[in-house]
Amino acid sequence: MLKIVGIAGSIRRESTHTAILRVLKERLADRVELDLVSLAQVPLYDEDLEHSPPQEITTLWNAVRSCDGMIIGTPEYNHGMSGVLKNALDWLSRPYRNSPIKGKAVLTFTASSAFTGGVRAQAQLNETISAVEAIRVAFPQIAVGSSHTKINNGVFNDETIEFMLEGVGSLIEMIEKISRGLITSS
Repeated sequence: MLKIVGIAGSIRRESTHTAILRVLKERLADRVELDLVSLAQVPLYDEDLEHSPPQEITTLWNAVRSCDGMIIGTPEYNHGMSGVLKNALDWLSRPYRNSPIKGKAVLTFTASSAFTGGVRAQAQLNETISAVEAIRVAFPQIAVGSSHTKINNGVFNDETIEFMLEGVGSLIEMIEKISRGLITSS
């Protein structure tokens, strides 16, 4: 069974992104092990700590290093991805050229209370995914607009989940191509 790490770029207790990842985890349970990794305890990136990182970073690195692929979602804050997610991606990009995220297949999504669904944040997230040498899944943009209307009692309930499951199908295909050596990072 494939192991996928899900990361929500929001650490809010009632995070839409975590709610979406929980539904994906439930819907994929027979095909994929989806582990949700919280960024709540990830300290600010500090290059001085890179060679003897805090335990929270070692845990994050190990989760990503041992997975087959990733699903990353972010809210849009001031036209960009969340600071906690950018910080985590900075940690995951280290050590340079031997980072745990290098060569990992990554499916991205955004959700926002705005009708645009966080498309500007997704553009920034996708650019960063390329910069850290992960391999972004080629799939139409997954952006959940008016997301606050699609959560009921902490559960994401919207037909967008079907589209997201198609995206996960593309993620699985990419993971298989990477494992066969058909796709590599630069």
